[in-house]
Amino acid sequence: MYKICYVEDEEDLSNLVKVYLEKAGYDVILFSKGQDAINYIDQKPNLWILDIMLDDDISGYDLIKEIRKKDSNVPVIFTSARDQELDKILGLELGSDDYITKPYSSKELVLRVNNIIKRVYGNDEEKLSYESYEVILDKRIVKNDNKEIKLTTLEFDLLTLLIKNKNKVFSREEILNSVWGDDYFGTDRVVDDLVRRLRKKMPKLNIGSVYGYGYRLS
Repeated sequence: MYKICYVEDEEDLSNLVKVYLEKAGYDVILFSKGQDAINYIDQKPNLWILDIMLDDDISGYDLIKEIRKKDSNVPVIFTSARDQELDKILGLELGSDDYITKPYSSKELVLRVNNIIKRVYGNDEEKLSYESYEVILDKRIVKNDNKEIKLTTLEFDLLTLLIKNKNKVFSREEILNSVWGDDYFGTDRVVDDLVRRLRKKMPKLNIGSVYGYGYRLS
């Protein structure tokens, strides 16, 4: 899952955009203060969205300079309420990949993010991670500290369902429909057995039981 850092001091706007980006499959970290964002640069997110004008003493221009000191390749999108050609030119000269003027549509921003992510990371294998586990989706391979873990098809499908929806509670019926398919007519207790096997093979997975209902990965 690609991680996006979004620096915006308008709380309502940032929360709305976060919802749209998460629906598109991104992990979104919000910052309202420039210094907090600077402190996060070493975590190496996959993309930054920076508002030029922030309430504190650090501007989006200051931020991109700090980002480029440590990472010359990570893509950056500037946003601004100021529709001046000079702002756009300066942003591009400082190393931004795109510039979008407020007010903008959240859907338009997501489309621009999608295009940049595809261009920059298009050849990368799509991966999920949890603790020391790495899941390579297209090859259906799971590794722990670079050592492969052998999973069955059902175990792999359950694992990806849980990791993609971390902290969400699934009923046994929902797991049956997602993993086995809606044409399965057996008992839902097969879910318990599958969870037991996955826990045994991957003990770092924190799969909690919700009594009388189902399971949740946290």
